[in-house]
Amino acid sequence: MADFGATELDAFAAEVRKELAAMYPPELRDPQAKTDPEAVWAGRAFEGSDDPQITWMHRMAAKGWTTPTWPKAYGGAGLTAEQARVIDRELAAGKYRPPVLAFGIWMLGPVLLEYADEAQKKTHLPRIVNGEIRWCQGYSEPGAGSDLAALATKCEDKGDHWLINGSKVWTSYADKADWCFCLVRTDASKKHEGISFVLIDMASAGVETRPIQLISGESPFCETFFTDVKIPKENLIGRVNGGWEIAKRLLQYERQNISAGFGEGGGTAGGSAGDLATIAKTYNGDDGELTDIELRSRITRNKMDFQSLRQTIARSAAESRAGNGPSAATSIIKFAAAELAKERGELMIEAMGHQGLGWEGEAFNTPEIVAVRGWLRAKANSIEGGTSEVNLNVIAKRVLGLPDPK
Repeated sequence: MADFGATELDAFAAEVRKELAAMYPPELRDPQAKTDPEAVWAGRAFEGSDDPQITWMHRMAAKGWTTPTWPKAYGGAGLTAEQARVIDRELAAGKYRPPVLAFGIWMLGPVLLEYADEAQKKTHLPRIVNGEIRWCQGYSEPGAGSDLAALATKCEDKGDHWLINGSKVWTSYADKADWCFCLVRTDASKKHEGISFVLIDMASAGVETRPIQLISGESPFCETFFTDVKIPKENLIGRVNGGWEIAKRLLQYERQNISAGFGEGGGTAGGSAGDLATIAKTYNGDDGELTDIELRSRITRNKMDFQSLRQTIARSAAESRAGNGPSAATSIIKFAAAELAKERGELMIEAMGHQGLGWEGEAFNTPEIVAVRGWLRAKANSIEGGTSEVNLNVIAKRVLGLPDPK
């Protein structure tokens, strides 16, 4: 589809605005609306659900607007990058909830479009668009974190199926996921060239998940175990031992989307505790003014840096949609986003003083308790989606073209 001109885009925006208003369940306008917080992730658990969030997701999916630039043949809307940006803007302007949050949309779908065969695309992509399946990512292992290519989860060719044995760690929401996109070893004699990319139904016999308790008190990550798990031969994506290329591509999408989650609130760095400047004035202000000049200066710099980051993310996303997907520049954005999020969490705690160290009890209000948990959770921003050290190596080699150290 050819790109629209300004007049056509204005007309399209007016149409989108009207459609969104008509499709949005009125219950979701109420901040106290009774909706399952997990519903935005959809999946098998919500099949047949009348939760208004699921209704909203189904209506958007029916138009292909959960994945507007994906081809119509796979459930998308077949729109241009410019039209997709219009939908994003209208969703933001109307303060609509996200119709669905999904690793399938952010990470798996784009690589399936690039590497899967036609039968695999027709099987999996429409279910991603429609929120039928909730996906998790099986990459890191106890002995293969930063050195992901050292993974050992074994995948054997048994003729009519693959047999998988091994374990993964830090698998986000594995205990709630329906399927897993997973890196496995199909050749033990090679490192990078012995890895394949497979899809695993989490309901398969031999799959076990165990949530990991974090210092923040949350358990979004899991240990995942595979014991004699059988999967169909058609669940291999790409070629045997060709998974490392797919893995790298998917990590670019992951880093791009992790970074995109860092808005002014600073992602998970205490963002839900409230606006940093407002909080700082509450605890350190005099007549609505923040009296600590040095703290005011650091907060201002952090807000300016986040604004610059958001603009950079938007530009990078536009270039990604218009070109051949994300580039190694996503490592720059991911590194910067993690550092700014950690900085914001620290500033929030500093601004609150000793009240920013509250864990529980009547002496602390909800924003204070949220802030300390957000500060602790932000430490993971420099680990998930590739550690900051790994991202700096990618920047050095693929962006700056520096030689390997001797």
